[in-house]
Amino acid sequence: MAIKRVLVANRGEIALRIIRAAHALGIEAVQVVSSADRDSAAARLADRVIVLGPAASKLSYLDANLVVHAAISSGCDALHPGYGFLSERASLARLCSDNGVIFVGPDADVIDSLGDKLRARAIAEGAGVPLVPGTDRIASAKDARKAAEELGFPVVMKASAGGGGRGMFVARDAQALDDSFDKASTEALEAFGDGTLYMERYVEDARHVEVQVAGDGEGRVVHYGERDCSVQRRYQKVVEEAPCALMPAHLRQALHESAVSLLASLKYRNAGTVEFLYDVPREAFYFIEVNTRIQVEHPVSEQVTGQDLVQTQFRIAAGEVGALPQQAHIHLNRHAIECRLNAEDAANNFMPSPGRITRWSPPQGTGVRIDSHCEDGYLVPPYYDSMIGKLIVTADDRPAAVARLQDALDDFAIEGLTSNLPLLRAIAVHEDFIDNRFHTKWLEETLLPTFEKDIAGGT
Repeated sequence: MAIKRVLVANRGEIALRIIRAAHALGIEAVQVVSSADRDSAAARLADRVIVLGPAASKLSYLDANLVVHAAISSGCDALHPGYGFLSERASLARLCSDNGVIFVGPDADVIDSLGDKLRARAIAEGAGVPLVPGTDRIASAKDARKAAEELGFPVVMKASAGGGGRGMFVARDAQALDDSFDKASTEALEAFGDGTLYMERYVEDARHVEVQVAGDGEGRVVHYGERDCSVQRRYQKVVEEAPCALMPAHLRQALHESAVSLLASLKYRNAGTVEFLYDVPREAFYFIEVNTRIQVEHPVSEQVTGQDLVQTQFRIAAGEVGALPQQAHIHLNRHAIECRLNAEDAANNFMPSPGRITRWSPPQGTGVRIDSHCEDGYLVPPYYDSMIGKLIVTADDRPAAVARLQDALDDFAIEGLTSNLPLLRAIAVHEDFIDNRFHTKWLEETLLPTFEKDIAGGT
């Protein structure tokens, strides 16, 4: 293994995940932390800890120069960015390359190309991947109205440089387009430094389906099946599962082939995810974007394939011969479901709920996996994302996985702060979820109004 020591440029559960994968391969792990994470589980597990700076992300985890300097000064020959923070910043990959540090991720130019959603659409089109009918960049509300008339309402505006729902809105008529255009552009500018918007036809009642892939940088790309991430709120995923049980075999094969051909055309290196909209009634899928990093929901792909994706990332980055498995050796078995555990009050507009966990009692048993950095007495800081862990269950098929999820959520106890466990339990027992009858707006339009009413009524 060419990598001897890696800098873990992240925090929380993904930092723990990276450290464990590194140790399994005999790689030393140096953990960078902010002052708020000095005593974190990742800091205790790492071989060495470097305090980057204050709790504020922009003064610690988001300072690329500071992070790369930490890697150099600690003798690290590699850097793993995890997800979030700097993970999809081409500038970080370039800094690593310029300073002789292996970046555990794609090349900077590829990150740049796929990070711009308009450029990514053009690349997908060139690779023969289906696209939702849409536009190039839209300069003004007037241009947006004209484009919407040609596409037909409803339409969705998106930030060219963005993701995660920022700068995105759905317009069902010209007035809604006028009312939201400037706000969305400003939001995109503030979030990503680029206010460019583009438009797509809005697909009603769609599923959000994505394909986990990995490439060797020489043009060979393999897939690890697809994930259904349709249970989401404001474009933020809440529950993810693998595979997408609704998808017929012929369409699943075409989906996988599209994802592979897209990234093979770029000679993509390391792990990535190609995201699609799945129009169930029409049995059609459309390209959305590529995430050039490991994803929060990667465990469900690991559970159904038996592959360790983070170890694979390290092997690819190190240039190890045979680092990428043969497609024929990646078998898609069983069904897995993941729930994101957040320190937030789902009954109070999802208000973040930082504080000290007085009881952390996760479920155990066959087919239950917990990815988390939390424990009894852990102080959830107010400075970062509210996710405190992930519950993943695996079973022979979807009905059995849903039943296991219900039991696991019932057995989970988190005390000392407000978590989203009540919401997750409500999702798991809802007849629509049990029967696999939902779409990307289902949580907001169907479950949440009832959930909030039940909470208000004390039931």
